[in-house]
Amino acid sequence: MTLTAPPPPEQTPSVTAKGLKVGALGLMSGLVIGVASTAPGYSLAATMGYLAEEVGAQAPVIIVLAFIPMLCISYAYRALNEATPDCGTSFTWVAKAFGRHAGWLTGWVIIVADVIVMANLAEVAGQYTLDLLGIERQTGAVTAIGCVWIIAMTVIAWLGIELSARTQALLLAVEIVILLAFSAAALAQVYAGSAGSQALRPAVSWFNPFAGDMSWSALSAGFLLAVFIYWGWDSAVSTNEETDNPVVTPGRAAVGSTVILLVTFVTITVAAQAYAGVGTTGIGLANPATLDDPLSGIGHAVLGGWGAKALFLAILTSAAASTQTTILPTARTTLAMAVYRALPRCFANVHPSRLTPSVSTWAMGGVSVAFYAGLVLFNERALGDLIASIGLLIAFYYGLTGFAAAWQFRREVRTGPGVALRKVILPFFGGLALLMAFVLTAVDSYARDFGQTAVLGIGGVFLLGIGSIILGGLLMLVYRLVAPAYFRGTTMIDGTVLTESGTVVPTEPHP
Repeated sequence: MTLTAPPPPEQTPSVTAKGLKVGALGLMSGLVIGVASTAPGYSLAATMGYLAEEVGAQAPVIIVLAFIPMLCISYAYRALNEATPDCGTSFTWVAKAFGRHAGWLTGWVIIVADVIVMANLAEVAGQYTLDLLGIERQTGAVTAIGCVWIIAMTVIAWLGIELSARTQALLLAVEIVILLAFSAAALAQVYAGSAGSQALRPAVSWFNPFAGDMSWSALSAGFLLAVFIYWGWDSAVSTNEETDNPVVTPGRAAVGSTVILLVTFVTITVAAQAYAGVGTTGIGLANPATLDDPLSGIGHAVLGGWGAKALFLAILTSAAASTQTTILPTARTTLAMAVYRALPRCFANVHPSRLTPSVSTWAMGGVSVAFYAGLVLFNERALGDLIASIGLLIAFYYGLTGFAAAWQFRREVRTGPGVALRKVILPFFGGLALLMAFVLTAVDSYARDFGQTAVLGIGGVFLLGIGSIILGGLLMLVYRLVAPAYFRGTTMIDGTVLTESGTVVPTEPHP
């Protein structure tokens, strides 16, 4: 009789304790945070005009095309989270795949993208607050109200993750119900023939990327604008350490969020474009009234006075919800960076009873207020370049995350076609598509006539996007001289734990 040892137990990835509230969120909360962070109403209000400017009536198909790499990257997040459920997400994963410098720069890009978008979120929140109250928009009032919204959402994010999730559920419910009512009313009037002479019945050609007269530059720029529309679902993964099943639930929420967003975005875009048309009387550059804020005028025409107020409320709640859910992942990224000594230790402080990042949350809110107010004072027109520049930053860190997954799981392709597709092929394809759009748009955005502003003959989009990445590289070199431990690889080791004293201690020797 031969005795054999039992097989070793299956290894479950461990979560490095950072002091956050464990098990506070479930799958539904993750879906809500992922969709609310993307902010369908705000995203379309801020980008629909510019998207029509680039691609005309082909906006719906561009949104569908942008969904493909987003879905691919969501699978990268899912696979990486299953292996390493860390609230630092892309910062942690890219660092482990491609080295500490790549990880630090990825974390920096996430922070910068979130700070930049907060300015646009605050601007939209301020504008639609005044619209809802029936007060004429004025720059000073819009800026002041936008800053108040940032502060209010910072407070909620600091008070607790569960309060944040409940707030998101309420705001998202109001937003989705009103947006779907708007879409139904718009399409009903189009098919009834009461929408006006500018209306267009939805056509199959809207979903054919070759039907319009688009250049590759226009396609790339429109693609990155659509990528911005989807951006935010990864917030569902940033709260992984606070989720009831941190290995599985966040990844499912990320993938599910992208699918929900596809249906929502296509429905609203088709309805708005069908009602308003595209061109001199519709959406786009030829009609300046609908470039920066297409949904406001279209909503008033579709729903009337009180209906338009409801749409204003939907966009306002969307911007407010996204303001809060932008603070959540950024605070957790800086928390993780501080835990691994990639940022000063103070950013790792967690409130003892609320179990939320204290310094990281308030720092995010304060920097966002300062950036928004400073940008308005410097050049208000620069707000128009924010979205395109954020598209560059999103493509950068989403793309690196896709490549990190493909590299980390490259040896698992032999285990079966399903694993190879989910963990390697889809993430690599998503990363490649985003990298190509990043490079092409970066080259085009250098021109002074690209976007709304230029400084020293260089386009404002390039300066905000590529310029911030270059600045991050310089700051990284400086921080490496000041605090080299992270860059030497002594603070980020598989199997590390965080002690009560705040020291990262490895549970196994460094290889």
